Amino acid sequence: MDLDQYIRFVVALLFVIALIVAVAWLMRRIGLGGVATGAVRHRRLSVVEVMAIDAKRRLVLIRKDDREHLILLSSSGDQVVESTAAQDFHAALHAHHSGESHSAAHLETGNAAGERKDTHTS
Repeated sequence: MDLDQYIRFVVALLFVIALIVAVAWLMRRIGLGGVATGAVRHRRLSVVEVMAIDAKRRLVLIRKDDREHLILLSSSGDQVVESTAAQDFHAALHAHHSGESHSAAHLETGNAAGERKDTHTS
């Protein structure tokens, strides 16, 4: 290979790199890639968190404007589990977890019917 072929190779490589940078910049500009800043666009819809329950089910926390929706996605269908104002969601989630801990305590005591057995003695 002579010098002319090396120069053509370097110019073609620089052109391809510049083309990739230009396409990436254009995609970010129209909102298809990267992180959008508040100055460019205020997004009303966002996925706050995703949690896989098992291979076929997952919980998705979606925020739209000032509301949050907890959605159960599964192969048999999708279901809205909770829908509340964004500031109230964390309080409702905490209350729900407190209720689960009571249910788990009932199962741990061996009471399958869910009746509460007092384990504390006075």
